[in-house]
Amino acid sequence: MAESLRVETEPNIATEEVAAGFANSDDPDNPFHWPSRTKWTVTLTTCFVCFIVGLNATGIASAPTPINDRFNISDANFPNSFWPVASWTIGAAIVPMIVLPLMEKYGTRSGYLWSYGTFFVFVIPQAVAPNFATLVVCRFIAGSAAGVLQNGMDGIIADIWDGPVQRSLPITIYVTCLLAGVSLGPVYGGVVVHNLYWRWIFYIQLVIYGVTFIIVLLTMKETRAPVITSKRSRAEGIQKAPPSMEAKNSPPLSPAKFFYDTLILPARLLCTEPVVFFFTLLSALSYGIAFISTQSVTQVFVTNFGFAEYQAGLVQASIVIGEILGFVGCLFQNALYKRTGLANPHKSEADVSEVRLYLSIPASFIGLAGGLLWYGWTSYQSLPWILPAIGLAMTSFGVTVVMQAIMMYITDAYARYAASASAAVCFGENIFAAFLPLAAQSMYANLGFQWASSLLGFIALLLSFAPILLVWKGKDIRARSPFIKEASTSYNPFLLGRHC
Repeated sequence: MAESLRVETEPNIATEEVAAGFANSDDPDNPFHWPSRTKWTVTLTTCFVCFIVGLNATGIASAPTPINDRFNISDANFPNSFWPVASWTIGAAIVPMIVLPLMEKYGTRSGYLWSYGTFFVFVIPQAVAPNFATLVVCRFIAGSAAGVLQNGMDGIIADIWDGPVQRSLPITIYVTCLLAGVSLGPVYGGVVVHNLYWRWIFYIQLVIYGVTFIIVLLTMKETRAPVITSKRSRAEGIQKAPPSMEAKNSPPLSPAKFFYDTLILPARLLCTEPVVFFFTLLSALSYGIAFISTQSVTQVFVTNFGFAEYQAGLVQASIVIGEILGFVGCLFQNALYKRTGLANPHKSEADVSEVRLYLSIPASFIGLAGGLLWYGWTSYQSLPWILPAIGLAMTSFGVTVVMQAIMMYITDAYARYAASASAAVCFGENIFAAFLPLAAQSMYANLGFQWASSLLGFIALLLSFAPILLVWKGKDIRARSPFIKEASTSYNPFLLGRHC
C-alpha cells in the first residue's frame, strides 16, 4: 500500500518542480537536489551569520554604566541604556516584513548580500557614535538588516530541504544559533568591557563580520527555484517562458498584492486564527525572556550577590548551557516526529503535526514556567548564586524547545500559508524582545526579584496550556480553520523522505 501511495504522489512533486521551471524532477540545479555538502554549507554558513549578528543585538547590554557616563544619560527612572538594544529589535520586527517578500520574488542571494552589507556598514557608526541618538538610530538600521538575515532563514531552509523530515535538523540548528547569539552577547560584551573599552565591542565585531562576509560571498548560493530557472533561461538565450510557466513563476507584484501579503494576511492570521494568536504569545514571551534576562540578571546578581556588571554578563553563559540542552531535546523530538510519521503512512503532515508539540509541554511547564519561578525564588542573598543560574538554564531550555516546536508546527500545519503565519509570530517575538526588557527595571524594583520573575512564570504557565490543547484537540481545531483546510497537503512527506 505504501508503494502505491508513492506512485500516486511522486508525479505531484515532479509537476511542482517542472512548474517552477525545471526540465525534470532530477534537475541538478534544483536546490532540493543539490549535494548534501552544498546544502549544509549554505545552511551552516547562514546559521553562523544568524549567531554572530545576535552578538551585536545584546553585546552592548553589558556596558550600561560606561555608555551612560559617555553620553550623560541616566537609568535612575527608566532603563535608557537599553534603547540601543530596543531599537535594534524594533528594526528587526518591522523591516523583514517588507524585505523578505521581495527576496522571495527577486532572489535570496542578492537580498541576503545587500542585507549583510547594510548591517556591516552600520556597525561602523556604532563603534564611533559621537552621541546617543546616533548610536540608537544606527542600531535600528543595523537591526533591520540583521532581522532580514535572521528571519530569512525560514525561507532558505524551505528552499533547499525537501519536506518536514529534512527540515527538522536545520531548523533546530537555526533556532539554537538564534538564541545562543542573543544569550552570548552579554558574555562577550562583559569580557570586552572588563578588559578594554565598550567601543571595542563593535571594533572586534567589525573584524568578525568582515571575515564572515568573505565566506558568505563565496558560499551563499541562490536558493529560489524560479529565480534560478529565470537566470538559466536568460543565459541560454530563452527570452520568454511559456505562458503557463510565466503565470506560475512571475505573477505581477502589484502594490495591493504586496501590501496584502506582507501586512494584511499575517495580521488576519494573527487575529482570526487561535493557533497563530496563542502560539505568537507563547513564542513572543519566550523570546522576550531571552532579552529581559540581559536586564534582570544584572539587577539580581549585582544587587544580591555583589557581582560586577561584567561578571553578571558572564552569568548568561548558564543560559547558553540550557539552550544546548534544549538543542539535544529538540533532536529527540525530531526523531519522535519522524518515527510517528513513518508509522502512519496514510496521514498528511498536518495530521501528525501535533507530534511536534510533545516535548514542548514539559518544556513549557517545567522549563519555561518552572525555571522562572526557580530563578525568582532562589534570588536571595542568603542562597548560593549558582541556584538562580540553574533557574536561568532551566528557562532557556524551555525557550529553545518551545520556540522550535512552534516554528515547526506552524510550518507543518499551515503549509502554503506558513510564511505569513511565521511572519506574525516573528513580529510578535521581536516586539516583545524590544519592549518587555524596558519594563524589567521598574518591575523588578517595584515587585521585588521574587515576584517579578514569578509574574512572568505565571504568564508562561497559563500559555503552556496551548500545546496541551492542540495535542488533545488539534484535529478538531485544524478542521475548523479555513486556512489550514485550504493549505493541507495531499501527500505524505514521510514516504518521500525515507532517505533522510
